[in-house]
Amino acid sequence: MEQIVDLDHAAVEVAERRTDWERRGLAVGHVTWRDEAAPWPQRLETDRSSVTEPDSIGILITGPGDARLSVVLFRGGWADIDFIATIDDAGTLPTPDIDSARAFGDLLDRCVARVFGSQGSGRQSTP
Repeated sequence: MEQIVDLDHAAVEVAERRTDWERRGLAVGHVTWRDEAAPWPQRLETDRSSVTEPDSIGILITGPGDARLSVVLFRGGWADIDFIATIDDAGTLPTPDIDSARAFGDLLDRCVARVFGSQGSGRQSTP
């Protein structure tokens, strides 16, 4: 798979938001890595150094009332996003093509705000 997004830089985008999300009462799981070079079935790893050829990262964020957001970013520039905001508001979120780690960070901000409301929104943007 062609690399469009640097997954190491994308993981930094998660790390930069983690403290703010946790301060807002959200539980943020470890970033998971999938290694394209690993034999099938590929395990999800939390230790980046054990992955030689990363092809995706994932993050699970949970909040009040069993709200959940699961985001998996693939190095090819797309993401799978599943969420449960309430019992009546759950599903997948559409994603544009992602061409950079920064674009992934912006996507995370929008998704967290969508699922958890303003109390879960990410870091403040600077103009």
